[in-house]
Amino acid sequence: MRKRALVAIIAAIVLVAMIGLSLAVGSRAINPGMVWDSLWAFDPTNADHLIVRELRMSRTLIGILAGAALAVAGALMQALTRNPFADPGLLGINAGAALAVVIGIATGTVTGFSGQVWLAFAGAAVSAVLVYAIGARGNSTGTPVRLALAGVAITALLSSVTYGILTVSQSTLNEFRFWVVGSLSGRQGNDITFLIVVVAVGLVVGFLAARSLQAISLGDDAAAALGVRLGLTRFVIIAVVTLLAGAATAAAGPIVFVGLAVPHVVRSLVGASLPWLLLISAMGGAILLLACDVIGRVIAQPSEIPVGITTAAIGGLIFAVLSRRMRVVEL
Repeated sequence: MRKRALVAIIAAIVLVAMIGLSLAVGSRAINPGMVWDSLWAFDPTNADHLIVRELRMSRTLIGILAGAALAVAGALMQALTRNPFADPGLLGINAGAALAVVIGIATGTVTGFSGQVWLAFAGAAVSAVLVYAIGARGNSTGTPVRLALAGVAITALLSSVTYGILTVSQSTLNEFRFWVVGSLSGRQGNDITFLIVVVAVGLVVGFLAARSLQAISLGDDAAAALGVRLGLTRFVIIAVVTLLAGAATAAAGPIVFVGLAVPHVVRSLVGASLPWLLLISAMGGAILLLACDVIGRVIAQPSEIPVGITTAAIGGLIFAVLSRRMRVVEL
Protein backbone atom coordinates (compact mmCIF):
# COMPACT_ATOMS: atom_id res chain seq x y z
CA MET A 1 0.00 0.00 0.00
CA ARG A 2 2.77 2.45 0.92
CA LYS A 3 4.64 1.77 -2.32
CA ARG A 4 1.49 2.33 -4.37
CA ALA A 5 0.70 5.55 -2.54
CA LEU A 6 4.28 6.76 -3.06
CA VAL A 7 4.10 6.00 -6.78
CA ALA A 8 0.78 7.87 -7.00
CA ILE A 9 2.24 10.92 -5.21
CA ILE A 10 5.30 10.96 -7.47
CA ALA A 11 3.08 10.65 -10.55
CA ALA A 12 0.95 13.57 -9.36
CA ILE A 13 4.04 15.75 -8.83
CA VAL A 14 5.41 14.87 -12.28
CA LEU A 15 2.02 15.61 -13.84
CA VAL A 16 1.93 19.08 -12.27
CA ALA A 17 5.45 19.73 -13.58
CA MET A 18 4.47 18.59 -17.08
CA ILE A 19 1.43 20.88 -17.03
CA GLY A 20 3.75 23.78 -16.22
CA LEU A 21 6.11 22.84 -19.06
CA SER A 22 3.22 22.46 -21.50
CA LEU A 23 2.05 26.00 -20.68
CA ALA A 24 5.54 27.54 -20.77
CA VAL A 25 7.42 25.74 -23.55
CA GLY A 26 6.95 26.21 -27.27
CA SER A 27 8.15 28.21 -30.24
CA ARG A 28 7.88 31.19 -27.89
CA ALA A 29 9.22 30.43 -24.41
CA ILE A 30 7.30 32.00 -21.53
CA ASN A 31 8.80 32.21 -18.05
CA PRO A 32 6.96 30.54 -15.13
CA GLY A 33 6.09 33.86 -13.53
CA MET A 34 4.36 35.04 -16.68
CA VAL A 35 2.48 31.74 -16.94
CA TRP A 36 1.28 32.14 -13.35
CA ASP A 37 0.14 35.71 -14.00
CA SER A 38 -1.72 34.65 -17.14
CA LEU A 39 -3.72 32.17 -15.08
CA TRP A 40 -4.51 34.33 -12.05
CA ALA A 41 -4.06 37.92 -13.27
CA PHE A 42 -4.99 37.74 -16.93
CA ASP A 43 -4.19 40.78 -19.04
CA PRO A 44 -5.82 40.58 -22.50
CA THR A 45 -3.36 43.14 -23.87
CA ASN A 46 -0.35 40.96 -22.98
CA ALA A 47 0.73 38.71 -25.86
CA ASP A 48 2.22 36.07 -23.56
CA HIS A 49 -0.98 35.90 -21.53
CA LEU A 50 -3.00 35.40 -24.71
CA ILE A 51 -0.74 32.59 -25.88
CA VAL A 52 -1.12 30.74 -22.58
CA ARG A 53 -4.85 31.28 -22.16
CA GLU A 54 -6.02 31.01 -25.77
CA LEU A 55 -3.63 28.41 -27.20
CA ARG A 56 -1.65 26.41 -24.68
CA MET A 57 -4.26 25.99 -21.97
CA SER A 58 -6.73 24.19 -24.24
CA ARG A 59 -3.92 22.16 -25.75
CA THR A 60 -2.71 21.10 -22.32
CA LEU A 61 -6.22 20.17 -21.19
CA ILE A 62 -6.75 18.05 -24.30
CA GLY A 63 -3.44 16.29 -23.60
CA ILE A 64 -4.40 15.53 -19.99
CA LEU A 65 -7.85 14.23 -20.87
CA ALA A 66 -6.83 12.24 -23.96
CA GLY A 67 -3.78 10.74 -22.27
CA ALA A 68 -5.72 9.72 -19.16
CA ALA A 69 -8.58 8.32 -21.24
CA LEU A 70 -6.32 6.22 -23.47
CA ALA A 71 -4.29 4.85 -20.56
CA VAL A 72 -7.35 3.90 -18.48
CA ALA A 73 -9.03 2.37 -21.54
CA GLY A 74 -5.89 0.31 -22.11
CA ALA A 75 -5.78 -0.84 -18.48
CA LEU A 76 -9.43 -1.90 -18.63
CA MET A 77 -8.91 -3.70 -21.93
CA GLN A 78 -5.89 -5.57 -20.61
CA ALA A 79 -7.80 -6.66 -17.51
CA LEU A 80 -10.84 -7.70 -19.55
CA THR A 81 -8.85 -9.81 -22.02
CA ARG A 82 -6.30 -10.97 -19.42
CA ASN A 83 -3.63 -9.86 -21.87
CA PRO A 84 -1.06 -7.29 -20.59
CA PHE A 85 -0.30 -6.28 -24.19
CA ALA A 86 -3.88 -5.53 -25.27
CA ASP A 87 -4.95 -1.99 -26.12
CA PRO A 88 -8.21 -0.19 -27.09
CA GLY A 89 -7.43 -0.77 -30.77
CA LEU A 90 -8.48 -4.35 -30.16
CA LEU A 91 -12.08 -3.15 -30.43
CA GLY A 92 -11.42 -1.53 -33.80
CA ILE A 93 -11.89 1.95 -32.33
CA ASN A 94 -9.15 3.64 -34.36
CA ALA A 95 -10.24 1.89 -37.54
CA GLY A 96 -13.89 2.83 -37.04
CA ALA A 97 -13.06 6.45 -36.29
CA ALA A 98 -10.76 6.70 -39.31
CA LEU A 99 -13.33 5.25 -41.69
CA ALA A 100 -16.05 7.59 -40.45
CA VAL A 101 -13.81 10.62 -40.93
CA VAL A 102 -12.76 9.48 -44.41
CA ILE A 103 -16.38 8.95 -45.47
CA GLY A 104 -17.32 12.36 -44.12
CA ILE A 105 -14.51 14.07 -46.00
CA ALA A 106 -15.12 12.16 -49.24
CA THR A 107 -18.85 12.93 -49.26
CA GLY A 108 -18.38 16.56 -48.24
CA THR A 109 -20.49 16.24 -45.09
CA VAL A 110 -17.59 17.20 -42.79
CA THR A 111 -16.31 20.77 -42.66
CA GLY A 112 -13.57 21.48 -40.14
CA PHE A 113 -12.38 19.75 -37.03
CA SER A 114 -15.63 20.02 -35.04
CA GLY A 115 -17.44 17.87 -37.58
CA GLN A 116 -14.62 15.33 -37.55
CA VAL A 117 -14.85 14.98 -33.75
CA TRP A 118 -18.46 13.82 -33.75
CA LEU A 119 -18.02 11.68 -36.84
CA ALA A 120 -14.92 9.96 -35.42
CA PHE A 121 -16.65 9.27 -32.12
CA ALA A 122 -19.67 7.78 -33.89
CA GLY A 123 -17.42 5.59 -36.04
CA ALA A 124 -15.53 4.35 -32.99
CA ALA A 125 -18.78 3.51 -31.21
CA VAL A 126 -20.24 1.62 -34.18
CA SER A 127 -17.04 -0.39 -34.58
CA ALA A 128 -17.00 -1.38 -30.91
CA VAL A 129 -20.66 -2.42 -31.05
CA LEU A 130 -19.95 -4.60 -34.08
CA VAL A 131 -16.99 -6.25 -32.35
CA TYR A 132 -19.01 -6.99 -29.24
CA ALA A 133 -22.00 -8.26 -31.23
CA ILE A 134 -19.78 -10.70 -33.16
CA GLY A 135 -17.64 -11.68 -30.18
CA ALA A 136 -20.64 -12.36 -27.95
CA ARG A 137 -22.76 -14.12 -30.55
CA GLY A 138 -23.95 -17.44 -29.18
CA ASN A 139 -22.22 -16.67 -25.88
CA SER A 140 -23.64 -13.91 -23.69
CA THR A 141 -20.36 -13.41 -21.85
CA GLY A 142 -18.24 -12.71 -24.94
CA THR A 143 -14.99 -14.52 -24.13
CA PRO A 144 -11.70 -12.59 -24.45
CA VAL A 145 -10.50 -14.76 -27.33
CA ARG A 146 -13.70 -14.26 -29.33
CA LEU A 147 -13.64 -10.51 -28.71
CA ALA A 148 -10.01 -10.33 -29.83
CA LEU A 149 -10.69 -12.29 -33.01
CA ALA A 150 -13.76 -10.19 -33.77
CA GLY A 151 -11.71 -7.03 -33.22
CA VAL A 152 -9.01 -8.16 -35.63
CA ALA A 153 -11.58 -9.03 -38.28
CA ILE A 154 -13.51 -5.76 -37.98
CA THR A 155 -10.30 -3.70 -37.94
CA ALA A 156 -9.06 -5.40 -41.12
CA LEU A 157 -12.42 -4.88 -42.85
CA LEU A 158 -12.77 -1.21 -41.91
CA SER A 159 -9.14 -0.44 -42.70
CA SER A 160 -9.44 -1.98 -46.16
CA VAL A 161 -12.45 0.23 -46.93
CA THR A 162 -10.61 3.30 -45.61
CA TYR A 163 -7.52 2.65 -47.73
CA GLY A 164 -9.71 1.96 -50.76
CA ILE A 165 -11.38 5.35 -50.48
CA LEU A 166 -8.07 7.14 -49.92
CA THR A 167 -6.54 5.41 -52.93
CA VAL A 168 -9.15 6.76 -55.35
CA SER A 169 -9.56 10.23 -53.80
CA GLN A 170 -6.46 12.39 -53.57
CA SER A 171 -8.37 15.33 -52.10
CA THR A 172 -9.70 13.14 -49.28
CA LEU A 173 -6.19 11.86 -48.58
CA ASN A 174 -4.82 15.41 -48.43
CA GLU A 175 -7.33 16.42 -45.74
CA PHE A 176 -7.34 13.13 -43.86
CA ARG A 177 -3.58 13.03 -43.34
CA PHE A 178 -3.72 16.03 -41.00
CA TRP A 179 -6.14 14.19 -38.70
CA VAL A 180 -4.51 10.78 -38.83
CA VAL A 181 -1.10 11.90 -37.49
CA GLY A 182 -2.69 13.04 -34.22
CA SER A 183 -2.52 16.52 -32.73
CA LEU A 184 -3.57 18.44 -29.60
CA SER A 185 -3.83 21.85 -31.27
CA GLY A 186 -6.71 23.57 -33.03
CA ARG A 187 -9.42 22.38 -30.65
CA GLN A 188 -12.35 24.61 -29.75
CA GLY A 189 -14.29 25.10 -26.52
CA ASN A 190 -17.17 22.81 -27.50
CA ASP A 191 -14.75 20.03 -28.40
CA ILE A 192 -13.07 20.29 -25.00
CA THR A 193 -16.41 20.33 -23.17
CA PHE A 194 -17.44 17.21 -25.03
CA LEU A 195 -14.20 15.48 -24.10
CA ILE A 196 -14.46 16.49 -20.42
CA VAL A 197 -17.98 15.10 -20.08
CA VAL A 198 -17.31 11.82 -21.87
CA VAL A 199 -13.99 11.16 -20.13
CA ALA A 200 -15.45 12.00 -16.71
CA VAL A 201 -18.36 9.59 -17.21
CA GLY A 202 -16.04 6.87 -18.52
CA LEU A 203 -13.58 7.22 -15.64
CA VAL A 204 -16.29 7.14 -12.96
CA VAL A 205 -18.00 4.07 -14.41
CA GLY A 206 -14.65 2.37 -14.98
CA PHE A 207 -13.62 2.84 -11.34
CA LEU A 208 -17.03 1.63 -10.13
CA ALA A 209 -16.72 -1.54 -12.24
CA ALA A 210 -13.12 -2.18 -11.18
CA ARG A 211 -14.00 -4.70 -8.45
CA SER A 212 -16.08 -6.89 -10.77
CA LEU A 213 -13.46 -6.65 -13.50
CA GLN A 214 -10.75 -7.60 -11.00
CA ALA A 215 -12.70 -10.79 -10.31
CA ILE A 216 -13.03 -11.55 -14.03
CA SER A 217 -9.27 -11.18 -14.43
CA LEU A 218 -8.94 -14.19 -12.13
CA GLY A 219 -10.94 -16.33 -14.58
CA ASP A 220 -14.58 -16.79 -15.52
CA ASP A 221 -15.21 -19.62 -13.06
CA ALA A 222 -13.75 -17.71 -10.13
CA ALA A 223 -15.69 -14.58 -11.06
CA ALA A 224 -18.96 -16.50 -11.39
CA ALA A 225 -18.36 -18.10 -7.99
CA LEU A 226 -18.00 -14.61 -6.50
CA GLY A 227 -21.36 -13.61 -7.95
CA VAL A 228 -20.08 -11.45 -10.80
CA ARG A 229 -22.41 -11.13 -13.79
CA LEU A 230 -19.92 -11.83 -16.56
CA GLY A 231 -21.94 -10.68 -19.55
CA LEU A 232 -23.09 -7.43 -17.95
CA THR A 233 -19.62 -6.59 -16.63
CA ARG A 234 -17.96 -7.20 -20.00
CA PHE A 235 -20.59 -5.12 -21.77
CA VAL A 236 -20.10 -2.22 -19.33
CA ILE A 237 -16.31 -2.35 -19.63
CA ILE A 238 -16.45 -2.41 -23.42
CA ALA A 239 -18.83 0.55 -23.34
CA VAL A 240 -16.43 2.44 -21.04
CA VAL A 241 -13.42 1.61 -23.22
CA THR A 242 -15.35 2.83 -26.25
CA LEU A 243 -16.30 6.08 -24.52
CA LEU A 244 -12.76 6.79 -23.34
CA ALA A 245 -10.75 5.71 -26.36
CA GLY A 246 -13.37 6.94 -28.82
CA ALA A 247 -13.45 10.41 -27.29
CA ALA A 248 -9.66 10.62 -27.13
CA THR A 249 -9.31 9.47 -30.73
CA ALA A 250 -11.96 11.89 -31.90
CA ALA A 251 -10.31 14.83 -30.13
CA ALA A 252 -6.61 14.09 -30.68
CA GLY A 253 -6.53 11.66 -33.60
CA PRO A 254 -5.46 8.00 -33.51
CA ILE A 255 -2.71 8.26 -30.86
CA VAL A 256 -0.91 4.94 -30.51
CA PHE A 257 1.14 3.36 -27.74
CA VAL A 258 -0.40 5.18 -24.73
CA GLY A 259 -3.14 2.62 -24.08
CA LEU A 260 -0.71 -0.25 -24.54
CA ALA A 261 2.43 0.81 -22.71
CA VAL A 262 1.34 3.00 -19.80
CA PRO A 263 -0.76 0.34 -17.99
CA HIS A 264 1.97 -2.22 -18.67
CA VAL A 265 4.63 -0.03 -17.08
CA VAL A 266 2.40 0.99 -14.16
CA ARG A 267 1.50 -2.65 -13.47
CA SER A 268 5.18 -3.45 -13.01
CA LEU A 269 5.34 -0.75 -10.31
CA VAL A 270 2.10 -1.25 -8.36
CA GLY A 271 0.98 -4.78 -9.27
CA ALA A 272 -2.39 -5.84 -10.65
CA SER A 273 -4.63 -4.08 -8.10
CA LEU A 274 -7.07 -2.53 -10.56
CA PRO A 275 -8.13 0.61 -8.61
CA TRP A 276 -4.50 1.66 -8.12
CA LEU A 277 -3.67 0.65 -11.68
CA LEU A 278 -6.44 2.83 -13.10
CA LEU A 279 -5.57 5.82 -10.91
CA ILE A 280 -1.85 5.85 -11.66
CA SER A 281 -2.36 4.92 -15.32
CA ALA A 282 -4.61 7.98 -15.75
CA MET A 283 -1.83 10.23 -14.48
CA GLY A 284 0.82 8.32 -16.44
CA GLY A 285 -1.09 8.63 -19.69
CA ALA A 286 -1.47 12.38 -19.22
CA ILE A 287 2.23 12.72 -18.39
CA LEU A 288 3.32 10.76 -21.45
CA LEU A 289 1.11 12.64 -23.90
CA LEU A 290 2.06 16.06 -22.53
CA ALA A 291 5.76 15.16 -22.54
CA CYS A 292 5.61 13.98 -26.16
CA ASP A 293 3.72 17.12 -27.16
CA VAL A 294 6.32 19.37 -25.51
CA ILE A 295 9.15 17.47 -27.18
CA GLY A 296 7.42 17.82 -30.54
CA ARG A 297 7.22 21.58 -30.09
CA VAL A 298 10.90 21.94 -29.16
CA ILE A 299 12.84 19.71 -31.56
CA ALA A 300 11.50 21.24 -34.79
CA GLN A 301 11.30 24.95 -33.94
CA PRO A 302 9.90 27.21 -35.26
CA SER A 303 7.62 24.47 -36.62
CA GLU A 304 6.52 21.43 -34.61
CA ILE A 305 6.04 17.67 -34.93
CA PRO A 306 2.50 16.36 -34.26
CA VAL A 307 2.13 14.54 -30.96
CA GLY A 308 1.02 11.32 -32.67
CA ILE A 309 4.42 11.03 -34.33
CA THR A 310 6.49 11.82 -31.23
CA THR A 311 4.38 9.47 -29.10
CA ALA A 312 4.90 6.59 -31.50
CA ALA A 313 8.65 7.23 -31.85
CA ILE A 314 9.62 8.10 -28.28
CA GLY A 315 7.07 5.93 -26.55
CA GLY A 316 7.85 2.93 -28.68
CA LEU A 317 11.55 3.24 -27.89
CA ILE A 318 10.92 3.56 -24.15
CA PHE A 319 8.57 0.60 -24.15
CA ALA A 320 11.04 -1.56 -26.07
CA VAL A 321 13.74 -0.86 -23.46
CA LEU A 322 11.46 -1.35 -20.46
CA SER A 323 9.87 -4.53 -21.79
CA ARG A 324 13.29 -6.22 -21.77
CA ARG A 325 13.89 -5.28 -18.15
CA MET A 326 10.45 -5.70 -16.60
CA ARG A 327 8.81 -8.74 -15.16
CA VAL A 328 5.30 -8.91 -16.58
CA VAL A 329 2.69 -9.36 -13.86
CA GLU A 330 0.17 -11.96 -14.93
CA LEU A 331 -3.45 -10.80 -14.78
